[in-house]
Amino acid sequence: MTEPDAGAAVGASADSDFREVETRDRAQRWSLLLDLLAQRQRLSVAEVAEEIGVSEATVRRDFSALARQQLVTRTHGGVVAAAVAYGLPARYRARSDSDAKDRIAAVAADLARPGTVVGFNGGTTTTATARQLGSRTDLAEGPARPAVTVVTNALNIAMEMVLRPHVKTVVLGGVARSQAYELSGPLAALVLEELWLDVLILGVDGISVEGGARCRHEGEAGISGLMARRAERVVVAATSDKLGSRSFARICGISTVHTLVTDSGADPAKVQALDAAGVEVLRV
Repeated sequence: MTEPDAGAAVGASADSDFREVETRDRAQRWSLLLDLLAQRQRLSVAEVAEEIGVSEATVRRDFSALARQQLVTRTHGGVVAAAVAYGLPARYRARSDSDAKDRIAAVAADLARPGTVVGFNGGTTTTATARQLGSRTDLAEGPARPAVTVVTNALNIAMEMVLRPHVKTVVLGGVARSQAYELSGPLAALVLEELWLDVLILGVDGISVEGGARCRHEGEAGISGLMARRAERVVVAATSDKLGSRSFARICGISTVHTLVTDSGADPAKVQALDAAGVEVLRV
């Protein structure tokens, strides 16, 4: 009988670990490249290689891969922003702050009581929160079916929640933008007008006393704002870099927000201002 080749097993494990690290690093590079392109509209291989500290060959491969995804347009020696409306799909966003998001998600998910209706708009933090909610053992093992109802305009959240037998999943209608998973438009608004949410877990691109809760896209802001108006309690789940950050479109005023769940890196002065405005701030 042939003995297992321990060296081969170790080699396979090392290869797997390398591929995982390489994939994560690539996603972070793509996120950075697309952020730079959004700011500058045009990038060259040489400037990017020098700026982020990788080889020109790596940059060329990244540019070609992004072009195949139709996120950029390849040019001689570089790339330009694609002709379509520019945005970064959620699956390519870097997870450099994933630990903070996971902590925020765990606390935010625990704010939903069994038997309630929980709304989610789109975003990486709300997705993490929905995942935590779907994994709660008290909901999965409880006698009630469904244990909780999730209402969302985010297709990726709906795809995950529909696999949970203890979760009833309600998807809003509407039009999906090619750069995001969120549905928006009059169809989504029509459905929302007939629903009531016990709690809304709201993802934002910025939050402040003066500007309220905000995001980058006006269509998504409109639906998120309507979700907030249809909710008994609004919980913003956001990393500390979003506090005080300005963004294009207002979702709702600060008086609509009941609770903010953020990480321990939040600026104390900004937290104090939000607290004085009546927002319960939970730092995790």
